[in-house]
Amino acid sequence: MWLAGYAARTHPSEGKLHDLWAKALVLEDADGKRAVLVTTDLVGIPLAVSNAIRDQLQVAYGLSRAQILLNSSHTHSGPVLQQALSDIYPLDQEQLTRIKTYTETFQREVVALVGRALRAMEPAAVYAQNGVTRFQVNRRNNAEGTLARLTELKGPNDYAVPVLKVVNGNGALKAIAFGYACHPTVLDLYQWSGDYPGFAQLELEKAHPGVTALFFQGAGADQNPLPRRTIPLAHQYGRELAAAVERVLAEDMRQLAPRLRMAYREIDLPLTAPPAREELVRLTQEAPYDYMKRWAGRMLQQLDNGQPFPTAYPYPLQVWQLGEQTVMSLGGELVVHYANELKRLFGPDLFVLGYSNNVMAYIPSATILQEGGYEGATSQMVYGMPGPWGPAVENLILGEMVKLAGQVGIAQQKAEK
Repeated sequence: MWLAGYAARTHPSEGKLHDLWAKALVLEDADGKRAVLVTTDLVGIPLAVSNAIRDQLQVAYGLSRAQILLNSSHTHSGPVLQQALSDIYPLDQEQLTRIKTYTETFQREVVALVGRALRAMEPAAVYAQNGVTRFQVNRRNNAEGTLARLTELKGPNDYAVPVLKVVNGNGALKAIAFGYACHPTVLDLYQWSGDYPGFAQLELEKAHPGVTALFFQGAGADQNPLPRRTIPLAHQYGRELAAAVERVLAEDMRQLAPRLRMAYREIDLPLTAPPAREELVRLTQEAPYDYMKRWAGRMLQQLDNGQPFPTAYPYPLQVWQLGEQTVMSLGGELVVHYANELKRLFGPDLFVLGYSNNVMAYIPSATILQEGGYEGATSQMVYGMPGPWGPAVENLILGEMVKLAGQVGIAQQKAEK
C-alpha cells in the first residue's frame, strides 16, 4: 500500500521498521461514567472513518461522542485511508481496492479493540503531570537548510510532555499515555513505522514489560523534529521523549480524583471559495506539484458541472475533565498557537491534543492565515478543500472552547496584574 503524508513519494511501501498500532485506554469513574482514548499510528483519521467508528461504538457500548477521543500520531509512514488526502497519490484501481479493504478492516479492529479494553477493566489509580523535552523546532520561523548555522531558534513553541500514569490495585504500572507537539516527519522512507512516537512507545514498553504505552499528538502542525531524515535520528528523538516521560514517572505525580466530566461539540468553520476559473485552468497546467494540478482539475470539473462548493466544515471540539486534569482535544492539524492560547486561558498544566476525532486540514492561527504559506493557504489543496479557512476561525475555535469548558465546570484563569 501507499504510505500517507508525503506528496513526493512515487510508489507504495517496501517493508517496515516496526509494527503500527492502535491502542485503547478506557477509564471509568466512581459513578460509572466512561472515557475512551484511542491512539493510532496514522497520519490522520478522516471524517467518514471517524464517524463510522464512533457510531459503531455508540451502538455496541452506548458511548457518546463526548466519551470517545480518537487521536492520530500523524506519522508520515502509516497507510492511506479512504476519503483522505485524495489528490496526493496517483492511485490505480488495485490500490483503491486495497485502501478500501484496509479502511474497513481498521474500523472493525478499532471497535473490537475498545470492546476488549472494556472487558479488561480493573480497579486503578490515575496520575497526571507535564514533563518537557526540546527537539521540536518551529518550521515557519526557522529555515531547515540553515539550521546548522543558527545560534538561536525562533518560536512559538510548546515543549510540554503531558503524561498520564495508570496503576492497578496492586500498585503495578499498567499504562502510560503521553504526548508531544511535533510532526512525526523524521523519516521519509518507504517503510512502515510510527516515526519518533513509535520508537518512544517501544522504549517505554521495553523498560516496563507488560505495560501499554500510548502516544497522543499535540498542537504540532507547525513544529518539525530538526535535524531529521535518518533512522538514528528517529531513534534519538524517541529515546529523548521516552526519557522525558520516565522522569515524570519517577517523580511525585498528581493523583486524580475518580471523577469524569466530558463535553463535545462540532462547530461550522467557514471556508472561502476556490480561485476563479481562469486561475484553476492555469494551475492545471503550471502548478509546481502534481497534487496541485489534480486538485485544480477536480475543482474545475466541479465548477463546470455546477456543483456547489462547501462554505463551512463541521469541526470537532472536545473537553475532558479527568479528576483535576483538564484535557482539550481539537480536530485537524492544529498549530502550536492554539495550545499556548488555551494554556494562557486555562493554565499551564492543561493537556492540549490536536489531530483528534477528524483530521480534515491544517488549523492555522489568525496570524498564519493572514501570512499564508503552506499552513495558511496551500495545504488546503493537500486535503482537497476548495479554499482556505475564513478569517474568523481562530476566534470561533477559542470562543467555543471557552463555552465547552464551562459546560464541565472549568473556569478560565484570572489574568495576573
